[in-house]
This record gives sequence, structure tokens and C-alpha cells, in this order.
Amino acid sequence: MDATARQLILTPTEMVEVDSAAISSGIAGYGLMITAGSAVSACVLENYPQAKGALVLCGPGNNGGDGYVAARFLQESGMPVRLYSLIDPAGLKGDAARARDDWHGPILDLTTLECADDHVVIDALFGAGLDRNIEGVGAAAIEAVVSSGLPVVTADLPSGISGRTGQTAGVALRAEHTVTFAALKPGHLLMPGADHCGDVHLIDIGIPSRVIDNHCERLWLNGPSLWAPELPAPSPSGHKYKRGHLGIFSGPFSQTGAARLAAQSALHAGAGLVTVLSPSSAVAANAGHLTAIMLRKIDDLTALDELLADKRYTGFVLGPGYGVGDKVRRFAERIAVSGRALVLDADGISAFGEQPQELFAHFAGSKPRLVLTPHDGEFSRLFPDLHDDTQLSKVDRARMAAERSNAVVLYKGADTVIASPDGRAVINNNAPPWLATAGSGDCLAGIIGALLVQGMPPFEAAAAAAYMHGTAGRRAGEGLTADDLPENIPTPGELTGLHSVHTGN
Repeated sequence: MDATARQLILTPTEMVEVDSAAISSGIAGYGLMITAGSAVSACVLENYPQAKGALVLCGPGNNGGDGYVAARFLQESGMPVRLYSLIDPAGLKGDAARARDDWHGPILDLTTLECADDHVVIDALFGAGLDRNIEGVGAAAIEAVVSSGLPVVTADLPSGISGRTGQTAGVALRAEHTVTFAALKPGHLLMPGADHCGDVHLIDIGIPSRVIDNHCERLWLNGPSLWAPELPAPSPSGHKYKRGHLGIFSGPFSQTGAARLAAQSALHAGAGLVTVLSPSSAVAANAGHLTAIMLRKIDDLTALDELLADKRYTGFVLGPGYGVGDKVRRFAERIAVSGRALVLDADGISAFGEQPQELFAHFAGSKPRLVLTPHDGEFSRLFPDLHDDTQLSKVDRARMAAERSNAVVLYKGADTVIASPDGRAVINNNAPPWLATAGSGDCLAGIIGALLVQGMPPFEAAAAAAYMHGTAGRRAGEGLTADDLPENIPTPGELTGLHSVHTGN
């Protein structure tokens, strides 16, 4: 499976359609199940060779069928197996019934589950398609496994995690290894599901890529193969203005650090020129810390209009440390009218919290050139109805927000989602947990701005910046501060050589 195919993300509904299309094309459904179940058993044997036995928990449908196949292969390898069924096994149909018939051993009722010491649990209860709370026998079994502390290997997705949203269904297993098939599901990457999956193993079970492509609704795992062709490449005949001039607005005297972090990051991300646009009160504070970064005084709309007359300024970052008020709203309006690209971050987002439609109106009806970078709290200010709708996944929210605002929305978090108004979306998962530190988001805003002024389209710029930001965090290492990030930002050449799929913790 090539890197691009591995980056496709399918919802559970889309995966059902893929399975059906593959079988309709002549691929044997039971053959797919054999391949899937054998991959689960191989994961168990590879990672738990000293286990005294396996406890295989089978549910209804094909996920349960995968469990029967895994149990058979484990038994044939010499590992003792106890298989438990959530339902009357006579109720299984199709390929799952065939897998049950090929299992040569007792089928125990799940109500009799005993979590024996030194065993490994194979979870084939519900899979990715579950979108309701688990109750009764299934919930009791999950709670017993969780209490036992036994290691869990799960087929497709830990039981109790929604494959569509990543949310828990009342109770949920926490796997050390998750073996999934054909494509990743949103629940593998969206929190809290991602935290329940352990190491994720994506297995090619023989479904052609063309079948998967036909059912993917333009959702991918973020990585260089998606946007590498758009990365800026310095020309031997180029000069600094061809690499773009980015303006970054500074806050007042006591809040200048955020803008400088963004500026340093933008310079390291390849912008030809970066200018900190400072109020008079902060010029001295900024001047004492800047060398390669330029400085210009901007106090009011008159000064901003004079700056915007210089067409060499091709994009702006507004918000980091800037403060909330009417001034930031008027500056955003002027930039919108000028036709320039804008990254609106932090205070810039919060300033429109009581009147988001004003912001959206500024950038409506044109090719997207606004990038919004909200964390969850900021998202709730601009899109309160989307934020509070518990039926929506984070991907759903980001897509609907992008369409409403005519902006690329980079919805930050451990499961950052980047969405375009045209429906494209990626989930970024290469950021280490220690990247959650003061000033980190300012650096990200600067990277996005740098890529925009170098000519990258907004969606690709935001996706690439999120990946570069995560890579810089990994390079800087645990215990980093935001000051460590700029010098660890990868170059375009380095990015194209990086592996594009990161799974596990």
C-alpha cells in the first residue's frame, strides 16, 4: 500500500461501502475476513509470545467474525484460547457464520468471562461502526477487562470508541495494539479515541486502492505527500521579495513576545522578509530583540492604509498577543479589503466572538485567503452552535466552520483538524504532547503566514505548517519552550524525505 493510499481516512459508513464494492467486484468476502483475522493473530503472537493464553471476545457481525478467525489461527499456533461470544453464536450470518463454523473449540457465553492472569485479550466485540452507548453484558465485560489490567489487542477499533467521532460510548477498552484494515478511521485519530488505540497497525487486506478512492470523502491523515508539490522552492534567480513579505502585528509593550515568536518562525519557514508591525508603545521593546526581522510602527488605520499601499506586503498575521477590541476588527477589515492573505489567531479570533458574521462577511465571495487557527475555546466563540452539537465529530465541525466562514480552519488540539471551504480536510497527528506550551501557537501562526506569502494555497499552507510545527516539536524534544521551535522547523527538502504516516503514541 503506497503512502498516499495509507493516508486516506474512511468513516465506518464509507468502509461498509468499500467492503460491499470490493465483494461486488468479485473479491471473496471471507477471504478478506481471513486476512484481517490472521493479521490480528499475528500481532498477538509478535507482541505477546510469553502469554499463557488468549481471551477472544466476539460480538455480532463481521468484527466478531474477525475474532473467530484470529482465535483459530492462535489455536493452530499452539496458544491456548478461550473464546467468548456476546450473542447466541447461532445468530451470526454470512462470512461471520462461516468463521464461527471454522472455529474448532467451545464458544463460551460472555457473561462467564474470567480475566485470567498472564493472558492477552483480543477485542472483536463492536469494531468501528458502533455509534451508541454500550450497556448490559457488553459493558460489564469491558469494565472487567479494564479492571483486570490485561493487555488488549483490538480488531479495527477498541470497543466503546465511535469510529466516526472518536468519542466513548459510555465505557471503552484501552488497547495496546489496534489492527485496522484498508484505511484509517476518524476514531483512530480523534480524541479521546486516539488515546485508546495504542499502536495502530494499518493492514492491506487486498481491497484495491481504486475501490477505496471511490468512497473516500476527501479526508486524509496529514503528511507531505498531500502538499509537497506546493512547497515553495527557492529559485537561483530569485530574490527576497519573490519569497514574500509577511507583516506580523505586535501587541503593546507588555505583550510583544508572541509576535516575535511568530516572526522568528516565519523567517525560518522561508519567508523572504518579515516585519513586525508595532504600536509606538512597543517599538523600543521590539527593537531590542530583533535583528534579521524588520520593524515598522503602525498605530492606527491611517498608518495601516499607508502600509497596504506597498504591494510587496503579501500577507499578514494578526492576533498573537495583540489584545481584544475594535482596533483588531478594523485592521482585519482593512486587510480583507486589500485582498491580502491573513492568518487570524488568538486575540484576533476572540475579538470577533460577539460578531463572527462581521468577520465572515469581510472574506465572503472571494477565493479563500483567510486562515483561522482556533483552539477549542476560541472555536466556541466563533461557532457556538457547531461546538455544542454533540452529534458532530471534530472533522464535521471544522468542515462546517470552513464553509460558513469561507476560510481554512485549523482547529487546534492533540487531534488538530484542518478543513477547507471546499470540503477537503486532514487530521494532523505528528505533534508530540510536549508541544502544548506557551507560545507554541504563535510559532504555528508564523509558519502558516510564511508559507502563504511564498505562494502556497491556504489549505495546503495550513496543513504543511501543522506538520512542520509537529516535526519541530519532536526535534526540539521533551521539555521544549517555544523559543526552541523556530530553529527546528524543517526545510522543504527535509519534509519531502520524511515518512508521512505516524501512528501510535
